[in-house]
Amino acid sequence: MAINLQKGQRISLEKENGNKLQNVCVGINWGAIEKKGLFGFGSSKEAVDLDASCALFDDDKNLIDVVYFGHLKSKDGAIRHSGDDLTGDMGGDDGLDNEVITVDLAKLDPKVKHVAFVLNSFRGHDFGTIPFASIRIYEGTPKRVTEVFAKYDIAHDSTFKGHVSMVMGIFYQKNGEWKFNALGEPTKDRKLEETVNTVERNFL
Repeated sequence: MAINLQKGQRISLEKENGNKLQNVCVGINWGAIEKKGLFGFGSSKEAVDLDASCALFDDDKNLIDVVYFGHLKSKDGAIRHSGDDLTGDMGGDDGLDNEVITVDLAKLDPKVKHVAFVLNSFRGHDFGTIPFASIRIYEGTPKRVTEVFAKYDIAHDSTFKGHVSMVMGIFYQKNGEWKFNALGEPTKDRKLEETVNTVERNFL
C-alpha cells in the first residue's frame, strides 16, 4: 500500500495480503498563535479553533449525514468524532492530535459511497498564521497508527496561506472496493456547510 500520498494521488485500500482495510482515522494537530507584546515585550497565546468534519454521500451525490463537533457520531455508528478542541496546543506542540475522526468502513450504511473529510477554521484564522498545523490520514486507531496514507503540513505549505477551509481527502467505493483520494485542496469557503457543498459540486 502506498504511504504518504501526494495531493491528488489515489490508492486502493485492499491490502497486499488480500485483506480489506477496516479502521481508518483522520487526526489534526495544531497550535495556538503567539502574539508579541507591545514594543516586543512579553507575549500571549491566541487560541485557534480548527474543526475536522466528515460528510457522507450516496452514489447520486446526495448528502446522507455530517459528523462534526455538534454531531459526534454518524447515524449508523460507523464514524465517531473525538470532540471539539477550541484552543489548539497552548503550550507548544505536544505531538498529539487535537481532534480525531475514526471510521469503521465495515459498519458504514451500505448506501454510503463517499466519505469526505474537511477542515474549517471556526474563527477564521488563516491557515498560514498558525505556528504548526498538520493532518494525517491513517490506518489504525487514535492510540495505534498502523500506516499513514497522507500527511499535510498546512501551516507551512504556501498553497494553504490565505485560506480558512480545505478538503482533506475522500474515501470512495468503486465496484465494491474502498479507495482513497488524497486531495489536500484549500477552498474559498468560510463555513462547514459551504465546504460540504463544494465537495458535492467539485470533488465527487
